Amino acid sequence: MAIEPHMKWEGKVCAKLTGHSADQVWPLLEDFFSLHKWIPTLDTCRQVEGVLGQPGCIRYCAGNVLPSDGSGETMINWATEKLLAIDPVKRCFSYEIVENNIGFNSYVATMKVLKDEEEEGCKIEWLFVVDPVEGWKLEDLVSFYNSSLQVMAKRMEEALQATEQT
Repeated sequence: MAIEPHMKWEGKVCAKLTGHSADQVWPLLEDFFSLHKWIPTLDTCRQVEGVLGQPGCIRYCAGNVLPSDGSGETMINWATEKLLAIDPVKRCFSYEIVENNIGFNSYVATMKVLKDEEEEGCKIEWLFVVDPVEGWKLEDLVSFYNSSLQVMAKRMEEALQATEQT
């Protein structure tokens, strides 16, 4: 089955953080240049241009991965990402991938920190819209983002607990 050229993939993943409010988690997420602190597959996330927290700023993210071809050689996946909008009151921001070697075209994502109405704590939502990625299925991309977000939430919880103990 061929993918229609105008079709977009859309995905949404969520992670709950217990015992920490949205107001506590937001400062960790809103730092656009600190993604490598939360996602272990990223070796770097650094400022390329612009002012932190201001729409238009650009970050470079990169990490080493082992290719699935079994060669055992490590390659570097990288992307430059531009902050499109940020709203500290609603605790959300949107960004787009400007350049990359991963195969993403026309990628835009929004990350939000929301109060969890059911339990004490909050949740992070990561929503994305992207052109279909060659060699991937939408379900695989959603699964990848979900596992990344779960690790990210766990690391944020650990960082917040560590600051509470000092």
